[in-house]
Amino acid sequence: MKLLRPALLVMACLVTHPLPANDLPSLGDASSGIVSPEQEYLLGRAWLSLLRGQVEQLADPLVKDYVESSVYRLAETSQVQDRRLEFVILDSPQLNAFAAPGGIIGVNGGLFLHAQTEAEYASVMAHELAHLSQRHYARGLEAQQRLQLPMMAALLAGVVAAAAGAGDAGMAAIASSQAAAIQAQRSFSRQNEQEADRIGLANLARAGYDPRAMPSMFERLMRQYRHDQRPPEFLLTHPLNESRVADTRNRAEQLPTGGTQDTLRYQLIRARLQSQFERSPGMSAKRFRALLDEDDSRDAARYGLALAQLRSGQLNEAAEHLDRLLASEPDHMIYNLARIELDITANRIAQAEQRMARLSGLYPGSYPVQQSRVDLLIKRGQHEEASQLLGQLVSRRSKDPHIWFQVAEIRGLTGDLVGLHQARAEYFALIGNYEQAFEQLDYAKRRSTNFQTGARLDARLGQLREEKRMVDQMLR
Repeated sequence: MKLLRPALLVMACLVTHPLPANDLPSLGDASSGIVSPEQEYLLGRAWLSLLRGQVEQLADPLVKDYVESSVYRLAETSQVQDRRLEFVILDSPQLNAFAAPGGIIGVNGGLFLHAQTEAEYASVMAHELAHLSQRHYARGLEAQQRLQLPMMAALLAGVVAAAAGAGDAGMAAIASSQAAAIQAQRSFSRQNEQEADRIGLANLARAGYDPRAMPSMFERLMRQYRHDQRPPEFLLTHPLNESRVADTRNRAEQLPTGGTQDTLRYQLIRARLQSQFERSPGMSAKRFRALLDEDDSRDAARYGLALAQLRSGQLNEAAEHLDRLLASEPDHMIYNLARIELDITANRIAQAEQRMARLSGLYPGSYPVQQSRVDLLIKRGQHEEASQLLGQLVSRRSKDPHIWFQVAEIRGLTGDLVGLHQARAEYFALIGNYEQAFEQLDYAKRRSTNFQTGARLDARLGQLREEKRMVDQMLR
């Protein structure tokens, strides 16, 4: 795949003249005449496929489900009018989060390592949603009308390296033909950050969180990275200084306090990612054991220790910790899913099935539960049943490349070769590899003997060719 020139998206997204805190632009403002909301939507989806093709993403259903549900909760109290959000969660321990035009929300797994409470995590996501609601990308075009849409689309595509933490190589690419235009726009970025802070704080409080979490996190990050020559990407694209932090603190103190600071669910997701990003299961176990030595009632630490032990093959020890957690909360989805994973690993399929049947009744529409059920069916060799369940999943999550990859695998195992190639085409399209997608659709059409199926394949091929045309425009 053609490697994109790694400029910084946020320099393109966060450029505008400041507005008063309550003077929100409408979708009919002047910026809509330059880049319409629908153009933003299409550009954002085209860019997302490029990003997915060049960076590693987290496939963990529990993490994806948490990010999606938490951001949609925040969106309900935001000014985001188009709720067609799409998410990408990067497999990186570095601190970063970003918003791209068209409702794209990006999160590094490392955000959970740095945000110590759910309110701190929510403060970052509320800030990113404010960038979306204020259409900073389109308003930046209004401020710089000499920059035409193709050039700005190229800047948009450049977030790939920044989001992935490409380091010096990514930053060096700013010295390209676009560097002067980008640098000229950076003077507006502080104003955009302040606007996103103000709106994000108000929305955070409306969503039921303590708004003081935002300045608290900013203050800690500023202290932690004050003297670093290469701070995290988030601090490069969201620069912090004393005046900005003080302004955020003053505004937070004027809002209602006493909202949610933290939840067990957030800490459990955080423990999953801490365990994943630790250098070894042994190091992870040591971390969580130390936390339990300080306070034996820390359920998230106990859960993290159980995960570390499960991954290092200490199944009996992991079972003891999970059973203790389940004794107090027998219906807890996350604890039960871990116990099912342990039983599958230990080849105790009957016990896993019994627990899965009960869990499916408790959480009938849960993506993580359904994905775990698919894994169990595959373990049992029930490929037809797994294929049917994956069909239900992909109908609800049609833009999830991880599910399409699994759909292709299971269709191959069931002998559905036309379906195999169709699923591969969708997977390749979602990661920006359109040539492979075209090839897979061609294979599917050759194997199909049904006229209606052939017509659907032709129609899908036309749609993907149009998507590729748009992407090619972005790369010019």
